[in-house]
Amino acid sequence: MTHDSGNNNHDSINPGRRRFLQATGATTILAAAGTVAGGALLRTGASHALASSARIVIVGAGAAGISVASRLARALDGARITLVDPREQHYYQPGLTLVATGAWQPERVIDRNERYIPRGVEWVRSSVAEYDPENDRVVTSDGDTLDYDYLVVATGLQLNFADIEGMDPALIGQDGIACVYDTPDHASRSWSMIREFTDSGGTGLFTRAPGALKCAGAPLKVAMLSEHRLQRQGNRESADLQYFPPGDGMFSQPDIDDFLKSHFPDDRGINLNWHHQLKAIEPGARQAVFNTEDGERTVDYDFIHVVPPMSAPDPVRTSDLAWADGPFEGWLEVDQYTMQHRRYPNVFGVGDVVGTPIGKTAASVKAQVPVAVENLLAVIQDSELRGSYNGYTSCPLITEQGRGILVEFDYDLEMVPSFNFIDPMEEQWVPWLMKDRMLHAAYNAMLRGRI
Repeated sequence: MTHDSGNNNHDSINPGRRRFLQATGATTILAAAGTVAGGALLRTGASHALASSARIVIVGAGAAGISVASRLARALDGARITLVDPREQHYYQPGLTLVATGAWQPERVIDRNERYIPRGVEWVRSSVAEYDPENDRVVTSDGDTLDYDYLVVATGLQLNFADIEGMDPALIGQDGIACVYDTPDHASRSWSMIREFTDSGGTGLFTRAPGALKCAGAPLKVAMLSEHRLQRQGNRESADLQYFPPGDGMFSQPDIDDFLKSHFPDDRGINLNWHHQLKAIEPGARQAVFNTEDGERTVDYDFIHVVPPMSAPDPVRTSDLAWADGPFEGWLEVDQYTMQHRRYPNVFGVGDVVGTPIGKTAASVKAQVPVAVENLLAVIQDSELRGSYNGYTSCPLITEQGRGILVEFDYDLEMVPSFNFIDPMEEQWVPWLMKDRMLHAAYNAMLRGRI
């Protein structure tokens, strides 16, 4: 894939950046990035491992599942820890927006799970087809039954492309269709569509599905980075950009929501279309059909970024472990502070699969995992649960190549900045530098249970 020469302007560190790095040290930034608002770190070191013969099954080998496995493997002596997931490759999903907008090559976000699964953890290369919490067991897609004393559900979520009529993931990279989510291949094919659109201009549609999303800032970042590339290409006047929120908001944190509501139309010329939910797509005609408060609306496009509805994976969603009703219906039912299941005390959940008010980001995983592990160890020891997750989540909201806003907040939707020198309401280069150069290393350290 040809790399856009305009994307390398961040490679040279200006004097301000250099002073910043010299003053703080890269290791300090990585440590801070890995520990922000993360709850109590595991207090049981390798030399004080807890003796236990517990059978622990962890479902999911993404960021959450591997992080849990790494911490438990170090904290327990004699336990049988089983990780269930068929995936051999590991994707650094926070980097997919950078792949989709041409800043990174796809190889940069592709790794192997075997590099991070700790020794002594049994890896079952299958998926879970059925959860049976009444009998403390799961059934794999291969028909095997795994009994457990304790279960950690860390499956992530599923993308429901079929909920959009005419949409199929195979269409990504054709007929102007992009989708940053899920895989490096999707992101790479999306980059080909974004590059084609920003080179030629036309009408660009940027959608956002209703309900909970992984990295809910991704649709915003794709829109802003596409607009910025149009500016750099000298084609901004040739493009009409339209953003389609499903409701009357753009971001869950109120201050950032207010900023974006003015920034998109006033500063970037991106028109907002409230209460538009993508219902169908007609790739050959390059038309999108939206459900609106006034009925269906069909919009022609040259480029469209499709964000599919998301849910817990079907085996979780249809199981007794899911919320039966309410705002989190279908997601894993956990106490939002302890990460323990509300009805099955030997079950915990972490990551995108959990039904909590906010928190489907890698930063949330970093904050949730130590809490879940600490509380699971407490249950094993029949002691009080002391770990508490405050809802911390973070989004380096990239507004253009080289600049962004570091958004950090909690369950109360209050800003909880980790760095007092970064104004969370001001676009600046530090969030970009963290996103582009530092957070991936912190993520890998998280997988190994080191931060």
